[in-house]
Amino acid sequence: QVQLVYSGGGLVQPGGSLRLSCAASRNIFSLYAMGWYRRAPGKQRELVAGIGRGGTTTYADSVKGRFTISRDNPKNTVNLQMNSLKPEDTAVYYCNVVPVVPGSPWYGDWGQGTQVTVSS
Repeated sequence: QVQLVYSGGGLVQPGGSLRLSCAASRNIFSLYAMGWYRRAPGKQRELVAGIGRGGTTTYADSVKGRFTISRDNPKNTVNLQMNSLKPEDTAVYYCNVVPVVPGSPWYGDWGQGTQVTVSS
C-alpha cells in the first residue's frame, strides 16, 4: 500500500496564493502521468491540472494562467502552485494518476485530499 501525504491546503483570501504538495510513501509517481483534481461544493470532481511522465502539462481553462503543476520524481511529489485564487477555487483537492481507471493506483480510494478555501 502506498500512502499519500498532503500539505499546503488552508484558508486564503481572494487573490492570494497557496502551494499544494502531494507525496507518496514510496517511489511510484514516476511511473505515471499525475494530476491534481478537485471537487467543489455541488460539483463533480474535475481534473484541474495534469503533468505527463515527460513533464508536459495541461490545465483546465478555469485555472490556466493561475495554477502551475510540477513534479519532483526523486522526492516522489507532485505540487500545485495556485496564484490569484478565487472563491470559485474553493474545493477539496486531490492528487492521483491520470487517467483514473480500474486498476490504477488509488482507484476508488482518493483519500482525504486537502481543503482549499478562498474567502474573505
